[in-house]
Amino acid sequence: MQNLIVQAGNEAFAKWRGRVRVPGDKSVSHRSIMLGALAEGTTHVSGFLQGEDSLNTLRAFRAMGVQITDPVDGCLTIRGVGLHGLSAPASDVYLGNSGTSMRLLAGILAGQKFSSVLTGDSSLAKRPMRRVIEPLQVMGAHIDSVDGKPPLRIKGNALLSGIDYVMPMASAQVKSCVLLAGLYAQNITAVTEPAPTRDHTERMLHAFGYAITRSANRVSLQGQGRLIATTIEVPGDISSAAFFMVAAAITPGADILIERVGLNPTRTGVIDILRLMGADITVLDETLLSGEPVGTLRVRGSELVGIDIPTHLVPLAIDEFPAIFIAAACAQGVTRLTDAEELRVKESDRIQVMADGLRVLGINAEPTADGIVIEGGAFGGGEINSHGDHRIAMSFAMAALRAQGSIHILDCENINTSFPGFVPLVQGCGLQVSVA
Repeated sequence: MQNLIVQAGNEAFAKWRGRVRVPGDKSVSHRSIMLGALAEGTTHVSGFLQGEDSLNTLRAFRAMGVQITDPVDGCLTIRGVGLHGLSAPASDVYLGNSGTSMRLLAGILAGQKFSSVLTGDSSLAKRPMRRVIEPLQVMGAHIDSVDGKPPLRIKGNALLSGIDYVMPMASAQVKSCVLLAGLYAQNITAVTEPAPTRDHTERMLHAFGYAITRSANRVSLQGQGRLIATTIEVPGDISSAAFFMVAAAITPGADILIERVGLNPTRTGVIDILRLMGADITVLDETLLSGEPVGTLRVRGSELVGIDIPTHLVPLAIDEFPAIFIAAACAQGVTRLTDAEELRVKESDRIQVMADGLRVLGINAEPTADGIVIEGGAFGGGEINSHGDHRIAMSFAMAALRAQGSIHILDCENINTSFPGFVPLVQGCGLQVSVA
């Protein structure tokens, strides 16, 4: 899939009534492989996201001697080797486009007896890794890079010591990296974060029987423990559900159900933001799956208004902002986002790329150093360069529901990193999408 052509018009989507189930949560899928591999015993996983990012994590652990079955309909089995059972990979560990894989693996590999090299594609090679390198070096790890960018060369036989790390930025990946390195460290490792971030690592460590201590914005663990195999059911990814939430919210007459969506409170910022804008979103059938809250979302079309996005919600919706920007462009009035400079170092500079695309479609969008100002208006058609960013591409596909002309979206190959089956799923809901 290189380019998408999305025809204007929302009549079919507005009339469609049904249920949507999005792929498994990418964050939980990554961690199920990592902790399942390091556990003692056999872990069974269902709902696993069979996208390229999480599959690259799977391949990485296979390369280090872990037996993992091929996923079939999201189900797989991991024969764990224990914390100290990984073996040296025969070659560099390639992680494609996955920043999560690289940052979390850096923490795990920092405590191994063998050396390793982590590499990725051209996009990942540009992403900042100093944010994990520096705390790992304080713990005693030996890591080399060029200007803090991949590839990462991690030398084995480092003796790690626990640290009490106060994070300079709110980042679940940094927090998780340090905690995973802490599994191999002497004494206690603690992380204090400036604002709440997703806590999938802490929840899954608990599911694997590892003691975690949480107090306010601080989490800690004692190193040199054991992980015990378990069963993990991966919920639907709220980041993928966000595209359908926005699609329904901006479409008069729409009324859809999105099933089995993960509702971890550190991930529901997108729901809170859309509700503040006037979106009609109801949560149904809430339950717990493997320690993660899950529910069905009912979303109906509504009149949206521009808002000043509360800064405390920014880290809780960091991956969903491309979709939120589409909602802002359809809202009455002005939406302002601040304190979101992290968006500039994602798979693309999401602030600039989204602003450029919105302008192509006739929307007034002004990027700032740490955010964006979007004035709601009418979409035209046009050609959008997604710069290989899967969330950019899928967001502009949904924009066609309110566009006056077709939208051509370039460089869409990476949609499969997080949302395999995106095109047939949205076609089934009434969007007129074709692959060029």
